[in-house]
Amino acid sequence: MNELVVAGTFLGVLFFLLASGVWIGISLLVVGFVALAVFTPAPAGSLLATTVWDASWNWALTALPLFIWMGEILFRTRLSEDMFKGLAPWLGWLPGRLLHVNVLGCAVMAAVSGSSSVTCATIGRMSMPELKKRNYDEGMSIGTLAGSGTLGLLIPPSIMMIVYGITAQVSIGRLFIAGVLPGLMLIGLFMTYVAIWAVLNPTKVPANDLRMSFAEKMWASRRLIPVILLIVTVLGSIYGGVATPTEAAVMGVIGALALAVATRTLNWHTFRESLEGAVKTSCMIGLILAGAAFVTMAMGFTGLPRILAGWVQELGLDTYGLILLLTLLYIALGCFLDGVSMIVLTAPVVLPMVEAHHIDLLWFGIYIVLVVEMAQITPPVGFNLFVLQGLTGKNLWTVTVASLPFFLLMIVGIILIVIWPEIVTMLPRYMIMQQ
Repeated sequence: MNELVVAGTFLGVLFFLLASGVWIGISLLVVGFVALAVFTPAPAGSLLATTVWDASWNWALTALPLFIWMGEILFRTRLSEDMFKGLAPWLGWLPGRLLHVNVLGCAVMAAVSGSSSVTCATIGRMSMPELKKRNYDEGMSIGTLAGSGTLGLLIPPSIMMIVYGITAQVSIGRLFIAGVLPGLMLIGLFMTYVAIWAVLNPTKVPANDLRMSFAEKMWASRRLIPVILLIVTVLGSIYGGVATPTEAAVMGVIGALALAVATRTLNWHTFRESLEGAVKTSCMIGLILAGAAFVTMAMGFTGLPRILAGWVQELGLDTYGLILLLTLLYIALGCFLDGVSMIVLTAPVVLPMVEAHHIDLLWFGIYIVLVVEMAQITPPVGFNLFVLQGLTGKNLWTVTVASLPFFLLMIVGIILIVIWPEIVTMLPRYMIMQQ
């Protein structure tokens, strides 16, 4: 069998279907069926049925729709308004002032939504009008929101971590723990950049107009208590070993509903909208995962992953060379595919290469989430760019240019976890030692 013919047919059918507007999940199923029917004697129909079934009843998958629903509920509450009013009084002394609200607000929202686009939209619809009213630099306002919005993929609970964990058979709970320090690292990089920019551009940052006493700041911070309690409940139960990610997701949904009731934003219309949004997103991701499982199995029959892994091995790349190659690959894919598709499409080929180079799959999971974060702000398919375009009314080019410094900061983040992998692995190892 000519591996070039197999690879060419595989890619040709896939790109033809995607260019035709066929759903990604359906495209994957068709590609897998064609690969089995044309290049192997295996029974494609029966393998399709069994593989899709096996991919659909995975218990770890149950956490996915619950975390998505939690984010959809919170998206429809006054959470962003409360966070702005609770965080703003404490940040006036920092260089950059209220621009840091975008960073920290997105970090808090990321810890309860698990979604990049939800994080970006929720914080942006509150902070952008406030920053514009106070005459903050629009480019930096957009950039901080674009970059910080991607934290929804890295700070647990992350939908992308659940997808990777299911795909690579890595503990989702350990992935959540591993994402904490890299998430804090990115927050630190973003806030440091904003502070340096503010010092270099003092005329673009208005004077502090939120002078409040300590007691007044504490009173304003009461608005943060509900969301902090929700974060502690969801993540604390996972880190403490009290609950599985699925059980924590159930508690998160209950907490989100309670918050919606407390803010008087829960009614039949918003409840139905949140449920419909969660069902649509969950079904889309579930179909992609099922299609990816079938493609993975089909490619195993054709031997293509082994051939490609052997080809990369012949290049003589060391671990750093492989990481560089994969980073360039994912940046290129991010211009055309969403994060879920990037992970599930490349997993059958990439994971064998990673294992052959003895790279920790837990570390690689955080690395790939970081690279997928970068894809959220790369044109023409960066979802956060579209969200911000809708919020600000600016063209895509303006939003992209404003986001560029934060794209580069994410590259710095990748370099840091490559040089010091303990940033990812230290906390999970410590948690295991304590158990």
